[in-house]
Amino acid sequence: MTSIEPSETGPSETGPSETGSSRTTPTRYPERVSGTNEPELHRLLDQSRIGHVGFVSSAGQPVVLPIAIARDGADVLMHGSTGSSWLRRLAEGVPVSLAVTALDALVVARSAFESSMRYRSAVLFGSCRPVLDPEQKGRALNTLTDSLIPGRVAEVRPFTAKELAATLVLRLVVEDYSIKISQRWPDDPPEDVQGPAWAGVLPAQTRYIAAWPAPDLVDGVELPASVRALLEPPD
Repeated sequence: MTSIEPSETGPSETGPSETGSSRTTPTRYPERVSGTNEPELHRLLDQSRIGHVGFVSSAGQPVVLPIAIARDGADVLMHGSTGSSWLRRLAEGVPVSLAVTALDALVVARSAFESSMRYRSAVLFGSCRPVLDPEQKGRALNTLTDSLIPGRVAEVRPFTAKELAATLVLRLVVEDYSIKISQRWPDDPPEDVQGPAWAGVLPAQTRYIAAWPAPDLVDGVELPASVRALLEPPD
């Protein structure tokens, strides 16, 4: 089965990519690379809930950290406990990469070898800066909250000073990136096309299917509008 090839990048004999860096030059499937397609990158980031951050630890070991993300303009926000040694490492400004991927469909070919996926993936490069100003930190956390549950910030109390002090908010300043998009159909050889196997595309869809109330939810508290909206089927 053909792999997803999520924005595989590396040195290339063709020189730097459109983003101006050899680390964003594809070594495979260059026709799927969208170069500096910023609108597609922003759309992918806005639809992504989890990103995987890669960096080198203070001990020199490679680390990949899954973390909730939210786009804020051209930057990416992430957060966690101030007690996290990995987040504190990111706050030092070490070079990082961030990978995000959306699975849009399965491509079912007439052979396992030609089967694949429709996907959008990006790898971003840059470094993180801690958000220290309490007001800016609060705004960043609100952005993260509303990216996960749109409209939720207006339904809950503000962050307390203690909560802000216990939270490390990081802003990833993106230096360059590579985005790769696959929207292919099965690409079977003629002899397989004439065979008996079915071929086509299976679109994927992710949605929330239920709202389970907390065991200690006070009687009479109704489902908020933000949660109801997430449960509505997409158009």
